[in-house]
Amino acid sequence: MRTAIFPGAFDPVTNGHLDLVKRMTGLFDQVIVAVIRGREKSTMFTCEERIELFREAVKELPNVEVEMLEGLTVEFAKNRGAVAIVRGIRGGGDFEYEFDMALMNRKMAPSIESVYLMTNHEYIYVSASRVREVSQLGYDVDGLVPDHVRAAIRERVGLQA
Repeated sequence: MRTAIFPGAFDPVTNGHLDLVKRMTGLFDQVIVAVIRGREKSTMFTCEERIELFREAVKELPNVEVEMLEGLTVEFAKNRGAVAIVRGIRGGGDFEYEFDMALMNRKMAPSIESVYLMTNHEYIYVSASRVREVSQLGYDVDGLVPDHVRAAIRERVGLQA
């Protein structure tokens, strides 16, 4: 079975993240979304909340699991028998960051490939940090995140759903 790990903070999960996961399901037998724990000081949602929000978003995808990731991504990937760590790239800035990370991951785990998917053009400007920022300023993020995530964000920032 070809398993891929899709790591990230996912604070919150966006429609761009979901697009990538759906595309991964056609490339791999199993996709494990690995929600990174440890950055709770600056997150909108706790790790547990982010896991639940992502699980709800992928509940119709039978070959996708959502788990917590603590520690090194490559160790998590090895422990799950993954053949790849998949990341999305929106532009040049993402590439530079991901390139360095891929080289370090290859040093630590040569048998696990780093795979990059280009973001679809409709999500090129969507990032979780931008969604957090604009939602905290009162912008309705409808269309940028799944409906249940939009409702959770609006509740978190004190706006009516």
